[in-house]
Amino acid sequence: MSLTNAALLGENDDLSIKIELNETDKTLTLFDNGIGMSRDQLVENLGTIAKSGTANFVEKIKEAQNTSSNELIGQFGVGFYSVFLVSDKVIVTSKS
Repeated sequence: MSLTNAALLGENDDLSIKIELNETDKTLTLFDNGIGMSRDQLVENLGTIAKSGTANFVEKIKEAQNTSSNELIGQFGVGFYSVFLVSDKVIVTSKS
């Protein structure tokens, strides 16, 4: 969405991802400064097995930039579910 509406990023257009490991609490926390997802977007993109947002992302990139690259990860929609193989609890918090 920020590719077509840069205002969504606000003043911080330098996107980043931070990974924090806490060995004592046995937690792994991932932070990013993207635009976030609404509840409906979270359900649609994280709550459906074998649903990949990558295909939609590739189509939007092609529309915006006439790009032909299909070499993106996440094409099968099972990446998020792998977290449940190694976790007892998953919490997703989004600023949208």
